[in-house]
Amino acid sequence: MPTLNSYPIMERFPTLQGEGVWTGHASWFIRLGGCDVGCAFCDVKESWSVDAHPHINVDTLVQEAVESGLPRVIVTGGEPTMHDLGPLTKALRSKGLATHIETSGTGPVSGQWDWVTLSPKKIKACRDEWYQKADELKVVVVNSHDLIWAEEHAEKLSSSTALYLQPEWNRRERMMKKVLAHIQEHPQWRLSVQVHKFIGLP
Repeated sequence: MPTLNSYPIMERFPTLQGEGVWTGHASWFIRLGGCDVGCAFCDVKESWSVDAHPHINVDTLVQEAVESGLPRVIVTGGEPTMHDLGPLTKALRSKGLATHIETSGTGPVSGQWDWVTLSPKKIKACRDEWYQKADELKVVVVNSHDLIWAEEHAEKLSSSTALYLQPEWNRRERMMKKVLAHIQEHPQWRLSVQVHKFIGLP
């Protein structure tokens, strides 16, 4: 069972951030097990089960991150807000590491974050408190209605929040023209593509 000093971990690895504002930056990824959202287009469905992954203690997670030599740790999932992330982020920041999170915002806010990427999903509502925390909004575009839905989320955010539209990987050829046209008409948005997939990174 998870405790405040351990988390179910699917994987952790060094790579480059492949999406959004921090695209191209070397980072240490920690992918937590457990997801209560379950998107049809998720490309890491094996992360959904909490029980399928070993529980790793905070000291080990922090030691690995420090030994990677990388300046930032990106916590993702699954849906990481299923867990109390306070102990993990406190320990990481005590070692001078920047903490980033990628979340759909369905769970309560916990932890101390240097960067919050909010990627809401239609299947389960985002909690209101995440709109105040978001440094970046990334909306995955599966169909044309998602462009309207993205604007509804943008209205809830600070004017300083970076706004990204990201064509869903398996529909990118179909949706790219519509996404680009929307950005031309609404230039506050930027394009995000999954660079890591194009170049073969995890």
